[in-house]
Amino acid sequence: MRYDKIKKGIFMERPNRFIALVEIEGKIEVCHVKNTGRCKELLTEQAEVLVQECGHPGRKTKYDLISVWKGPRLINMDSQAPNTICREWLNSGAYFQDLKMIKPEQKYRNSRFDFYLETAYRKIFVEVKGVTLENKGIALFPDAPTERGVKHLKELAACIEEGYEAMVVFIIQMRDVRYMMPNDRMHPEFGAALRALSSKGGKILAIDCSVTEDTIIPGSLVKVRLS
Repeated sequence: MRYDKIKKGIFMERPNRFIALVEIEGKIEVCHVKNTGRCKELLTEQAEVLVQECGHPGRKTKYDLISVWKGPRLINMDSQAPNTICREWLNSGAYFQDLKMIKPEQKYRNSRFDFYLETAYRKIFVEVKGVTLENKGIALFPDAPTERGVKHLKELAACIEEGYEAMVVFIIQMRDVRYMMPNDRMHPEFGAALRALSSKGGKILAIDCSVTEDTIIPGSLVKVRLS
């Protein structure tokens, strides 16, 4: 996945979850934040960020905030990127060599899952989660309570009971993490639901990403620790 018209900036403040004030080329600009999560450990005052100039007619903001430097680590925080990255990974054949169908936004019961996959003999529902929280090299999800995320995990478990396969793919929007685990301190119910899904046969995967100033590319599978 590639971005064009990228500019460097300095984060100043975040008046609400949708916008941030960023100094770009000496001028304070109002930027759209493409991630409504808390991101408090990322968007710290004077943090170096990267923004994309958009300029679409009718937009209230000229820029989108795309990524941020956390020390030496560049972290993509575009919440629209994980599904694109997951699809690129699926199409690469790195995990499935015999996919016959990749259908996005597939509805099942009261949920709409990110992907529905079919091979010659398998039918799989996939839910994708973007991960931007890191602590001492450990990737953590979620960074805020997510009742919607718990609901999706329970619906995936119901899929298994009806003969489908279920998979959760965590897209870690950075490189060089040691492993991935549920953030039980933030939302223990999510961790419990993830473990319950795994115990029923759900597949839990995590993939890191190579992040540069203007690209984010799927990398390698990262170990997931559920305990």
